[in-house]
Amino acid sequence: MIRVAVDAMGGDNAPGQIVAGAVDAVAQRTDLEILLVGQEAAVNAELQKQPYDKARIRVLNATEVIETEEPPVNAVRRKKDSSIVVGMNLVKHGEADAFVSAGSSGAVLVGGQVIVGRIKGVERPPLAPLIPTEKGVSLLIDCGANVDARPSHLVQFARMGSIYMENVIGISRPRVAIVNIGAEEEKGNALVKETFPLLKACKDINFIGSIEAREIPHGYADVIVCEAFVGNVILKLYEGVGATLISMVKKGMMTSLRSKIGALLVKPALKSTLKRFDASEYGGAPLLGLNGLVVKAHGNSTATEISHSIIQCVSFKEQDINGKIKDSLTAAREAGESDGQI
Repeated sequence: MIRVAVDAMGGDNAPGQIVAGAVDAVAQRTDLEILLVGQEAAVNAELQKQPYDKARIRVLNATEVIETEEPPVNAVRRKKDSSIVVGMNLVKHGEADAFVSAGSSGAVLVGGQVIVGRIKGVERPPLAPLIPTEKGVSLLIDCGANVDARPSHLVQFARMGSIYMENVIGISRPRVAIVNIGAEEEKGNALVKETFPLLKACKDINFIGSIEAREIPHGYADVIVCEAFVGNVILKLYEGVGATLISMVKKGMMTSLRSKIGALLVKPALKSTLKRFDASEYGGAPLLGLNGLVVKAHGNSTATEISHSIIQCVSFKEQDINGKIKDSLTAAREAGESDGQI
C-alpha cells in the first residue's frame, strides 16, 4: 500500500474537488491509501456526498489553513496545525509516502525544504511539471522554486529530471536541453553560457544542447532545463495559449450550420487530441530532491488533476526516485564532480 496525504483545504476548489479527486484515485488503484488532511467537519461533509472505500480513505483533522496571500515562511512557522504543515510532517515522520497540495505555492516550497528536508547533496529542489507536446510529454524543470539559480543547480536539475523521465515515464536515455534564445553554444545569458559546457561534460546525461521556446511544443527534448523565472513564464504562456486555442476552436465550430455539422463529424478525434493537451491530465509538479515526495497541484485544480496527482505518487514510490537521485549524486561526487564544479 502507498499512503498519500492530501491537503483537503488547499486550492480554489477545496474541499469539494479535492475530496472528489481522492475518491476517484482510490477507485482506480487498489494499492492506494489516502489521508485527507483538513478541517474534519468540512471534509466529512464532502465525503458523505459520494460512496467511498472507508478502509482506504481517512480524515486527519487540521484546524488551520494557510492562505495564498500569507507570507509563506511566517505562515509555516506560525500555523503548526495547518493542513500543509500537518501533511508535510506526515511525510517527514514516515507516516505517509507522499503529500499532495493545491494550496499556497510558497508554503509548499518552504514546507518541503524546512520540514521534509533535502536529500544530502541536493542544492536546490526544483518544481518539475510534465507538459504536453506533439510527441507525448516533456518535463519542465524548474518552473517556480528557484528564481536565482546557479549553473550547478541546473546541472542537478538535469540529473534529477533525467531520472524521473526514465523511471516514471519510461523514456530510455531522455534527451536533455537547456532553454536558450538560439541553438548556438555561444548564445544566451551568463547563466546559460556557464551551464552549457557543464551539461556537455556530464557523461550520465544525454545532453542535446539548447532548445528555443518554439521547439518545446514539438517535443524536441524530454527534459527542459531552466531557472524558475524562465520556466514559470514558459508554463503560464503554455497554459494560456492552450486554453485560448481550445476556446477559439470551440467557438469557431459553432459559427454556422455547416461548421456545426463538421464539428459533429470530427468531435471524437478532436476531443481525444484536445485531451492530450489538457495539463490536468498529467497531475501536479513534484518537488524533486526532497527526503520524501511533495507534489504541487494547480491552485484551480479540479478532481481530475487531484486524482492524477495522487496516482503519480504511486509510480514515484514504486520506482524509488529518491533512492535513484541519491545514487546519482553519490556517483557524481565519486567521479570527482564536486557540487560547484560539475
